[in-house]
Amino acid sequence: MEQAEILICGGGIIGLTLARELIARGAENILILEKEEEIGQHASGRNSGVLHAGIYYPAGSLKAKLCLRGNRLMKAYCRSKGLPLRETGKVVVARHEGEVQTLHKLHAMASNNGATVELIDERQLDTYEPFARTHQVALRAADTAMVDPKAILRSLVQDLLATGRVRLLMGTTFDGLKQTRTAETSRGPISYEVFINAAGAYSDTIAHHFGLARQFRLIPFKGTYRELGSAKASLVKGNIYPVPDLRNPFLGVHFTRGIHDHVYVGPTAIPAFGRENYRLFEKLSGESLRILLDDARLFFLNPKFRTVALTEPRKYLARYFFEDAKSLVKSLCPDDLGPCGKVWIRPQLVDWAKKELVMNFLVVKDQESLHILNAISPAFTSSMAFAEYVVDEYLGSTGCGEAAEVRRASAGTALCAPPHS
Repeated sequence: MEQAEILICGGGIIGLTLARELIARGAENILILEKEEEIGQHASGRNSGVLHAGIYYPAGSLKAKLCLRGNRLMKAYCRSKGLPLRETGKVVVARHEGEVQTLHKLHAMASNNGATVELIDERQLDTYEPFARTHQVALRAADTAMVDPKAILRSLVQDLLATGRVRLLMGTTFDGLKQTRTAETSRGPISYEVFINAAGAYSDTIAHHFGLARQFRLIPFKGTYRELGSAKASLVKGNIYPVPDLRNPFLGVHFTRGIHDHVYVGPTAIPAFGRENYRLFEKLSGESLRILLDDARLFFLNPKFRTVALTEPRKYLARYFFEDAKSLVKSLCPDDLGPCGKVWIRPQLVDWAKKELVMNFLVVKDQESLHILNAISPAFTSSMAFAEYVVDEYLGSTGCGEAAEVRRASAGTALCAPPHS
């Protein structure tokens, strides 16, 4: 039987950075399971590559602290490894008078979080993003940067394998529990001392195998993009974002100059019918009907979800997508937006006992296992700081602890935290 001190399910950014942190703390035998044959096939490798600056989260919350620290740790890692890094900053623009107050609120939160931000007028905006337009005032976040997510994932894998203390089993699925501290996988049983669930879009189903987090289920949202044509692309210097609706976990359609100079416009946040439903009818399964029914229930029971469900799907239509994008810039024609193959799935956690979207990261543990749920944006940015936090607060030097528990975040705290945080 295969054996591991720590068995990590999921080779995305969370699983890899947790392994990196555990190795730094002295772990000797870590085994990572990744169901795909190549690294970065899902959310970790498909995201926009933006390192966020922690401006959207309540001051003092763990999500805010982890985002900004994670931003700095990831930048330092990229510099040390010679990986692509573009420190462009970003601007958040107000589309009308009603968004100016929210912009000031964002500025106050970001300043309290320690981010380098400033409110700028329209003339100053022209110096940073000449293509952007705003109503009276905009917010500039200097800490925002661009990276190549897949290059980071590949580098982390190389680092881990080079230690001789980490093994990575590609094309290997977790199929259930054979017995206590023994996982059943597509390569046979694997025994472990500690199991860490970092399986992203499937993290809820794996937690359910352990009898945990039964009230939580993930529902997928699809993010689609368009690409800005070359005639206008040169006008975008970094990132142009709208003022978001802070009641929902989505940031809206925005302009992003990627690390390889393509300018992407998006993403949408359209309810999807599968955890890997990247194309219209791709990867549909028996679960698709349940997801559709879950979406319908939330539509009637949750006003915030209903707002998303009524506004986002229409962005499949080019006209509505174009209108959203046009509101952020000075001049845009429908022909400026071309097709783009970039698609991602954001698995959003729902608390079905409350019929509410979970806005925070969530950590659940028992005696033998720890489960990372709702690792959504800014999870990639936060990942190295998040790994420090999880090891400090949940794993320590003795594994997962003695009693099963779910540590829920208090109001305004954006990470599932122990009571003293």
